Amino acid sequence: MRTAAIDHELDQARSEGAVRDITIPPCPELLGELRAQVSLPDPEPAEIARIASSDVAMAAALLRWVNSPLYTRSRPAQTVAQAIAMLGVRPAVNLLTGFLTRNSIPVHSPLLEHFWESSNRRAMAMAHIARQLYSLDVDLAHTFGLFCHVGLPIMMQGVRGYSGTLTEAMARQDRSFTETENLAHRTDHAVVGAIVARTWRFPAPLAHAVRLHHDFTALTDQGIAHEVRTLVAAGLVAEVLVQSYEGLDELKEWRLHGPACLAQLEVNGSELAHWADALLPAFDSAALA
Repeated sequence: MRTAAIDHELDQARSEGAVRDITIPPCPELLGELRAQVSLPDPEPAEIARIASSDVAMAAALLRWVNSPLYTRSRPAQTVAQAIAMLGVRPAVNLLTGFLTRNSIPVHSPLLEHFWESSNRRAMAMAHIARQLYSLDVDLAHTFGLFCHVGLPIMMQGVRGYSGTLTEAMARQDRSFTETENLAHRTDHAVVGAIVARTWRFPAPLAHAVRLHHDFTALTDQGIAHEVRTLVAAGLVAEVLVQSYEGLDELKEWRLHGPACLAQLEVNGSELAHWADALLPAFDSAALA
């Protein structure tokens, strides 16, 4: 099955290929604690609050978010426990996951100036799409939206000459983004991002979807789990929603593969317009998270 081939490819890339010399940051300890909590049948809000409060900056970010204009509250949250009670455990954990990921993988390049802001919007869009589809886990979708391009800043930090490659990949129309990366470096950000997801012990479908998020032949490959194919399709839809909000040009991938992605999700263009309107308040507040 293709998923087994993906696992083999990632193992080989990490042990023998170009990725071997790229530093993959370890999973933040606090993120490991959060994920352990939400894996329980009944996560304890007080324990989530304890973890969130153990980092002053993370606690402040959570309070800033819950007290933002995105939420209409009769009174502001004054403690982390109140913030978690207002948001709910899983939405709070998703926000904390974003905070910890951003701080573990910093971005120091003008080419990726708004990387985490856009990633946060993509994660919001993925969560919204998952709620509309019902068949896709919302937390998994949110994390995929946050992680699918995480290989970009890691390659920027760890691969010599990648800045020039990134500039070229964003400009070329005659070949795909990942083809340009592979020609220059014998790997690409989809492979690196999938290895990060595995290193951080995220579920296998997440790592597989990150690996395939630019490979739209996956949509018709029955050897790939339906959940993974749905993540890949929703990922391009979320990317288009974010790009449109940010005033960027239409993606070449959308022109080529948009209809196939919509077919995979069983939605149409009018639903995308509704989603774009519904996401406006969240997108406006993305810089706060």
